[in-house]
Amino acid sequence: MIIRAKCKIYTLWYNIFLMDTGINELQTKSTQLNSEPQALRKQRLTIVGIILLGIIILGALVTGLVFLISPGLTSIETVSRLRDIFIILMALESLLIGLALTILIIQIARLTNLLENEVKPILDSTNETISNLRGTTKFLSDNLVEPVIKLNEVIAVFQQVTDIFKLTRKR
Repeated sequence: MIIRAKCKIYTLWYNIFLMDTGINELQTKSTQLNSEPQALRKQRLTIVGIILLGIIILGALVTGLVFLISPGLTSIETVSRLRDIFIILMALESLLIGLALTILIIQIARLTNLLENEVKPILDSTNETISNLRGTTKFLSDNLVEPVIKLNEVIAVFQQVTDIFKLTRKR
């Protein structure tokens, strides 16, 4: 009860000071808290699904081993069929891996092309701009800043000389 009252007072003061923004911190925190259970539920369902898939695969492997090891349950024809199916599955898997490697090589070629034809000219123009800027700053330093500094030195010397003469005249 006290916490809710403090939250309402905090919300009231917060809204008074930040009326033009229209953003309320407590509302954003409450929406974050509401989205966390949904994300947690989704994460739990994913974990349960992965565990169930692992149990099913493990069960299939154990069942397959039992049938292959016990000669009374399986015949030679069944074992040869399972072997042939396994060989076919391995061939399909190697085809998928080859396809994935081909796609990877194509993507690497596209990335290389991108770097050579698009990024390199941008870097070259950036280097040219930097060298132009470096030349401009050197020119300004030599022709504008140094004379101004020398002029300030001369003015400071004249001021010191006049101050010295004024001090000696007063005494």
